[in-house]
Amino acid sequence: MEQFIVSARKYRPQNFSTVVGQAHITTTLKNAIKNQQLAHAFLFCGPRGVGKTTCARILSKTINCEAPNPDGEACNTCHSCVSFNEGSSLNIHELDAASNNSVDDIRALVEQVRFAPQAGKKKVYIVDEVHMLSTSAFNAFLKTLEEPPPYAIFILATTEKHKILPTILSRCQIFDFKRITTQDTVEHLEEICEKETIQAELPALQVIAQKSEGCMRDALSILDKIVSFTNGELTYKNTLEHLNILDAAYYFKLMQCMLNQDLSGALLLFEDINRKGFEGDLVLNGFAEFIRNLLLSKDPKVAILVEVVESFRQQYQEMAAGCCTGYLVSTLNVLAEAEINYKSARNKRLHVELALIKLCYLQQAIELTADSDKKKRTDLKPLNFRIVQPVKAPTPVSVTSPLPPAVSPIPEKNAAIPVHPKQTDKPTGGAKLIIEEKLITEKKAAPIGKLGSLQKLRQQVSSAAQTEQVRSSIHITPELLQTAWAEFIEILKNNRNPAAQSFEMAELRVVSHEQFTVVTPNNLQQKFVDGERIALTEYLQNRFHNRRLSYQVVVEQRDDLAIKIEAPLNSKERFQQLAEQFPLVKELKDRLKLELDY
Repeated sequence: MEQFIVSARKYRPQNFSTVVGQAHITTTLKNAIKNQQLAHAFLFCGPRGVGKTTCARILSKTINCEAPNPDGEACNTCHSCVSFNEGSSLNIHELDAASNNSVDDIRALVEQVRFAPQAGKKKVYIVDEVHMLSTSAFNAFLKTLEEPPPYAIFILATTEKHKILPTILSRCQIFDFKRITTQDTVEHLEEICEKETIQAELPALQVIAQKSEGCMRDALSILDKIVSFTNGELTYKNTLEHLNILDAAYYFKLMQCMLNQDLSGALLLFEDINRKGFEGDLVLNGFAEFIRNLLLSKDPKVAILVEVVESFRQQYQEMAAGCCTGYLVSTLNVLAEAEINYKSARNKRLHVELALIKLCYLQQAIELTADSDKKKRTDLKPLNFRIVQPVKAPTPVSVTSPLPPAVSPIPEKNAAIPVHPKQTDKPTGGAKLIIEEKLITEKKAAPIGKLGSLQKLRQQVSSAAQTEQVRSSIHITPELLQTAWAEFIEILKNNRNPAAQSFEMAELRVVSHEQFTVVTPNNLQQKFVDGERIALTEYLQNRFHNRRLSYQVVVEQRDDLAIKIEAPLNSKERFQQLAEQFPLVKELKDRLKLELDY
């Protein structure tokens, strides 16, 4: 019985022309060989299964080929090529850095580099998965990698370029391998199916290429599994069944239920999917990818990014034409949120069903929101204002007269409000008043219970303008200010506010008829006064009928209020005090000629 060899090994490329999807790499390497401009160290990096190790082996064989073709390919007939194909060449050494990543392994490799090749031109050292080397191993490899013997060439391969030391990267010629496109994968699979006499449908090969995600080795492994499962017949249906992929036809039906707001149909369709053994997160992820393809299909410029089976491409475009972009974006948001919260949900089936319910009524919610926003925009109407002539100033209040009692800014309920005729005389002074003109329209009044927020605001402004009484401002004098200040202190005391004492200690200085200064003895009193700034300002503005009234708080040190601290007496001062009180003590000191240690 002939031994079975997997397709990934059996159909591994043997020369540069058979490498799939890496033309930018193979062309560069062939030109370097023809022009004899080979570097001493190469670094092949890229995703898994895209041909890094394969290109390294082909490069090794081509370098030592005794009769290369004019286009830079190996002949595959000379002694060197034959020995390489059989795996018996002594000029090629492969090292798996994943299992040989210590300093000793690299030192053994460096020892081998010292020996020149017995046959052939170059000795090639291929180090696979080089990112697995330890830092010490990298450092031991630096000198040899920078200045190798003229007959030695190093080829490093890795899938994680960012893990390699910058000192290694600077010593290598770097080649970045890219993912193999879906079309290139499908064409390569078709060639293998023809050689193996496998009956394969094109949609099935397209599904395999999409599932491999640009990795040719994965695509060939999937092909071998399905061929064994189906006994040589590769169809679209058994491919979906083997790969556990939900058919796009289910997503088209589910999307149609969303557009028709058919909740029962969507739930029954999900029940059918659930019976086939598909998990909820797979359904959410697949449906999100389906919506993404619909969104891309709406724009011909990005329609090439849609990687789907060709038989469904026209159907994608037709359904995308009937969907709104905003609806598709909102659907993606709902699906993304549901997929994120799927793992933490206790009842996972209910979690998916709730997402489907939201999607069924999403279009209706978007329409209601749009209508509401449109209605709000049409309800906005500008207010009309006009400036009237200033009101004639009343008789000024005498300075010696007592301060009139405080008037509440809000009149009593049902109180009569005097109506003054418009003044036509040119005023000589006093406050200017701008009155909002109330526009009287023949518009029918809306019910009170259905007023919008803007209409309520208009009514409040209108009623406040009608009830506001015209008052003249009172100029600040020291006597009037002191009276109002004392009244405010009484209010603070009635409220048991500790700031009352600070207000009593403050000194008032009138700066102008609309401004004064509050002088406090220290910073603590200033903080107490500033703490009542809002209440004090509102109270004084109402008392003096002047909204422009303002004040500032300053600190001035006062000796009478300064805290006196008595410093303790030192030894000398205590003796002098004692000598003044008892003169005999000083006499005794002098007679005995004592020296005191102060």
